[in-house]
Amino acid sequence: MKPFIIALLCIFSFAATAQQYTLEQCINIALQNNRNIKQQQLNKSQREIAYSQARNDLLPGVNASAGQNFTFGRSIGLDNTYQNTNSSQTSFSVGADITLFDGLRMKHNIDAKRADLSAAEADLEKFKDDIEMSVATAFLQVLLQKELLQIANEQIQLTDSNMHRRRELINSGRMAQGEIYELEAQRAREEQNKIQAESNLKLALLDLAQIMELEDFSNIDVSAPPVESIINEGVLLSTADVFQSALLARPEIKAAEYRLQSSEKEVLMAKSQLYPSLSFGANFGTGYYNMSGRPNDAFSTQLRNNISNSLGFNLRIPIFNKFQTKNNIRSAQLAVENNLIEIDKIKIDLRKRVETAYYNAVGAQSKWNATQKAETFGREAFRFAQEKFDNGRANSFELTQAKSNLTQTLADQAQAKYEYAFRIKILELLRN
Repeated sequence: MKPFIIALLCIFSFAATAQQYTLEQCINIALQNNRNIKQQQLNKSQREIAYSQARNDLLPGVNASAGQNFTFGRSIGLDNTYQNTNSSQTSFSVGADITLFDGLRMKHNIDAKRADLSAAEADLEKFKDDIEMSVATAFLQVLLQKELLQIANEQIQLTDSNMHRRRELINSGRMAQGEIYELEAQRAREEQNKIQAESNLKLALLDLAQIMELEDFSNIDVSAPPVESIINEGVLLSTADVFQSALLARPEIKAAEYRLQSSEKEVLMAKSQLYPSLSFGANFGTGYYNMSGRPNDAFSTQLRNNISNSLGFNLRIPIFNKFQTKNNIRSAQLAVENNLIEIDKIKIDLRKRVETAYYNAVGAQSKWNATQKAETFGREAFRFAQEKFDNGRANSFELTQAKSNLTQTLADQAQAKYEYAFRIKILELLRN
């Protein structure tokens, strides 16, 4: 589990109407349900089979055979004349062969298949990293929308409090009835904002449920500790540090390097076709022969008497195969060059991602710091407007304007806070 995943884990109780999930549970469910992960796991299993078979190719091959033939009509007899006879022949044999030398082709094939398996494992890790990041992103978005909904509710409560005090003044005759209309309009606008916030929260929960591939996502909820704890634990690393760590740790880099190793072994496999190959074989056989009209030994007797054994070596020397070996070597070398270019592309793309993530994090940090200052001044401005309003030195419009400014500041601060938390965790993911 990545550090940023652990930092986001939450502990909470079950609600009566919604199933709440920790981030760890969300990730585990997504990894279990994701179709791409399942396909990649199948691909890894196929690579394991291919690697196992490459190793098994070193073993000798053993085969058994049995045959039964019937002959009817004229055939040459013992006196070297053709006669009308019927005969049957039964044969049994067991043979084994093993390759002694093939230009080290089987060894290179084992190395290539091992590299392919390692590449498949790295690809699987890359898929898991992507799923974890998608779930974490959606999870943070849910938390953001929950905080925005909380802000909307708090603003409604504050407006209700002001309306209550204003009605008391109106009822006491100290203020005209029209003074409350602006607050009522503000209350209606804030109710609309609350409805919109509730809708955004439902959409964020839906997005998270879809990433988790849940069949029933009507009752899902999440909870987490304050995001400030994540920010305080995070470290804004430099691009150089992140990139150097990523070159050693990122699964896409490892997968590309393993594919390069596999293609290099493919070149050696192609070159092995230039060398002679030597194999050894052994065979054991026996049979039974029956001819009509002639005396024939018993079946068991013939099986014992007709036993034959053979041993032999076979040397195959390549001389000319229509330039097939030469073209195979060249084709394998081109694959190596292509994989080298692919590694460079991945490294360049990774550097771009690291630099983009870093400057996004720097920008988010600056925005976060600015919104913290803006919140302080916004709350002070609203407090001053509230005091003037309570003392009758400000009208509803001035109070509403100060309150709207504070609401927007709080929303901007929430956006900046979660964006900054997300950006620094992206850097951590790229490093690990």
